[in-house]
Amino acid sequence: MKILGIDPGTQVAGYGVIETIGSKTHAIEYGSIKAGKNLDFPQRLKTIYCKIMAIISKHQPDQMAIEDVFYGKNIKAAIKIGEGRGIVFLCAASANIPITEYAATVVKKAVVGNGNAHKEQVQEMVKIILGLPEIPASKDASDALAIAICHSHNLTYEYKKS
Repeated sequence: MKILGIDPGTQVAGYGVIETIGSKTHAIEYGSIKAGKNLDFPQRLKTIYCKIMAIISKHQPDQMAIEDVFYGKNIKAAIKIGEGRGIVFLCAASANIPITEYAATVVKKAVVGNGNAHKEQVQEMVKIILGLPEIPASKDASDALAIAICHSHNLTYEYKKS
């Protein structure tokens, strides 16, 4: 099972492709999609779309997972992130890939065991779970891998339940 996790953003979006075979999970590819502040907003969205579609084409994931909207004080930033999330949903729909949303607290609980874990704890557990030599340099990529791991755990739980 290949899962593409996405940490949405409109300037930087993290992505992580993992594969689970039996009880083993490993990272295939991860990184950041940098759309850049110098581009106008529609061009940033187009950049994100094109890069995610290229990742989908290259890795052919079976499932996608994305972080749910975080509600903060800055409503304008939340709307922009929502627009970026819309691009991710469009990519999933265009490739006929099921996509699931997870709240940040659910991701943290699945990866660390504590829904209030600090980002550094999540990064360290991503490294351990995937057997990476070091923590991913990009926090966005690390978050995307955590989202994919969370989805993998959820699928495993659903499979065992049925």
